[in-house]
Amino acid sequence: MKRAHLGDLGVARLGLGTMGMSFAYTGAGSDDAESIPIHRAIDLGVNLIETAEVYGPFINEELVGRALRGRREAVVLATKFGMMSHTGRHRLDSSAENIRIAVDGSLGRLDTDRIDLYYQHRVDPDTPIEETVGELTKLIAAGKIRYIGLSEAGANTIRRAHSVHPITAVQSEYSLWTRDPESEVLPLLRELGIGFVAYSPLGRGFLTGAIRSTADFLDDDLRKSNPRFSDRNFGRNLASADQLRDISADVGASPAQVALAWLLAKGPDIVPIPGTKHVSRLEENLAADTVELTADHVTRLDEIPPAAGEHHTAEQLKWLDR
Repeated sequence: MKRAHLGDLGVARLGLGTMGMSFAYTGAGSDDAESIPIHRAIDLGVNLIETAEVYGPFINEELVGRALRGRREAVVLATKFGMMSHTGRHRLDSSAENIRIAVDGSLGRLDTDRIDLYYQHRVDPDTPIEETVGELTKLIAAGKIRYIGLSEAGANTIRRAHSVHPITAVQSEYSLWTRDPESEVLPLLRELGIGFVAYSPLGRGFLTGAIRSTADFLDDDLRKSNPRFSDRNFGRNLASADQLRDISADVGASPAQVALAWLLAKGPDIVPIPGTKHVSRLEENLAADTVELTADHVTRLDEIPPAAGEHHTAEQLKWLDR
């Protein structure tokens, strides 16, 4: 697999997001062999494995920890803190005390002595980012983490954080139908030499073309409340997915592969982290690394309308740093 750079951290061009193996989507947590895609991903050259303490909570980190026994040295292990408070504060908690508690908990669940890339999951409005990064710098000195990341951080926060200690990666939602980072965040990251990790690069499955209805989603599936899957917006977004399908037929690859190849074409500093429970889907996604898009393909893909509806609920949007 081709290589990418998140700051000074070298990784494969495609990573693996593990949230959906045990949390958030229909079927999560129903199969004892859920970690098999992790094993296969490593075999195929993936080395960036992403989780978070809030997924479950905790059970996804435990799953990843079990899956990596005997293979820990083969991966760049990333997890996140800050969407759970261990101190009794508000939900978003990036205080120094909370970070110290969170990192030790994650190290234990992941069964490791260090976290390679440790993200602030959401910006804490009650804790200056300078204080948060200062505490993370202490964790680097202590050997508990190696690199610092931010998730869904705005340009001003990124610049302030980077002035305290180099930020290695910023993670945000980015795909054919979520283009928010393009205007301010990506240009800033390139100015500062920070890499970008794209979560939900397949639009929570919508861009694969496999979702034609929400009827089979269980009540605890987060897509049930996502505005883009609502009755109001679903049909319009289905039309965009169909447009992607038609372009993919011309490319000679699946819609998922073309959606990922489009992201890869945006630069070697962008690493998508598609997630799946199924080895066959994993293999399909990773084959995007071999898909070659022409300039015409990229132009046609750029012209697909962004999704109708916000990419988060109104409550979740409050947690984004914009």
